[in-house]
Amino acid sequence: MATGKVIKCKAAVAWGAGKPLSIEEVEVAPPQAMEVRVKILYTALCHTDVYFWEAKGQTPVFPRILGHEAGGIVESVGEGVTELAPGDHVLPVFTGECKECAHCKSEESNMCDLLRINVDRGVMIGDGQSRFTINGKPIFHFVGTSTFSEYTVIHVGCLAKINPEAPLDKVCILSCGISTGLGATLNVAKPKKGQTVAIFGLGAVGLAAMEGAGLSGASRIIGVDLNPAKFEQAKKFGCTDFVNPKDHKKPVREVLIEMTNGGVDRAVECTGNINAMISCFECVHDGWGVAVLVGVPTKEDVFKTHPMNFLNEKTLKGTFFGNYKPRTDLPNVVEVYMRKELELEKFITHSVPFSQINTAFDLMLKGESLRCVMSMYE
Repeated sequence: MATGKVIKCKAAVAWGAGKPLSIEEVEVAPPQAMEVRVKILYTALCHTDVYFWEAKGQTPVFPRILGHEAGGIVESVGEGVTELAPGDHVLPVFTGECKECAHCKSEESNMCDLLRINVDRGVMIGDGQSRFTINGKPIFHFVGTSTFSEYTVIHVGCLAKINPEAPLDKVCILSCGISTGLGATLNVAKPKKGQTVAIFGLGAVGLAAMEGAGLSGASRIIGVDLNPAKFEQAKKFGCTDFVNPKDHKKPVREVLIEMTNGGVDRAVECTGNINAMISCFECVHDGWGVAVLVGVPTKEDVFKTHPMNFLNEKTLKGTFFGNYKPRTDLPNVVEVYMRKELELEKFITHSVPFSQINTAFDLMLKGESLRCVMSMYE
């Protein structure tokens, strides 16, 4: 046991925007008050990691240890941590649940005041310091998780304690993208059995939203994507129809309204493209249609639609992490998988050893992978 001591281990460090990650020996400090040091066993690559590694549209924070979709085991806990103990199996989450703030106490919100995602902060919130160093120089954290390291330090509120029987190499993907898409449908769009659902964007999050539509008993699931190759894959997730906006002269909302006799009952947008967001809202049926936005827009985007769409009783909603409260709800999502009601294997298209992390980045940049899971100790 290294309790209270610095641990030296391997981590993939991003030294600058778009530069290949390098595997380095880092020193990981012991956890402070309300913090937990976690031994990461498996970590996956999510598009958000790539986005902040490229650092095109946001504040660059380097050198940094990225990674936020993972599964691990508690190594040691800091002062004041009572609900986790060494040996517990956990999923780190980029947003937290302090259980004390108005959001955490509300049944409707999962947007914790204390631990909500902060992409610019590269340090721990307790003391404003990093827990990672190389030769005494600090290496910055990423969204409070930094799972591209054999050991990491995370605030207790950003860790979901899960069933130790659950295979971490599979359920690790529930700690971000898959839960986001699944929850967007199940918790926010809430399709009724037999309804029609359109999913805009068929990446991992969109396919998870599609999986949610299938679990809800949707009768028709329409996938909308600019890449025709995505249809074959989407069929495994219950996709019944495919629409490529490039194949039509008329706007995609009109195509969908015609296909469904007045509009889809529910629509979920997982692209981050502002035009897709507007189409997603405008293609739902008047009177009861609900559209849910999941994708993250750019800073300059403006959502424009005619107010009559609202007066005609269409509903527009947004969601953050699928409306799941990480500590309260994620253990239950893991149980849904354990009961074989949710299939995670089909999301995992690749697996590589952690030492080949740059291969995972290449696969995602080429659009070849949904999820690539890396084994830390292979």
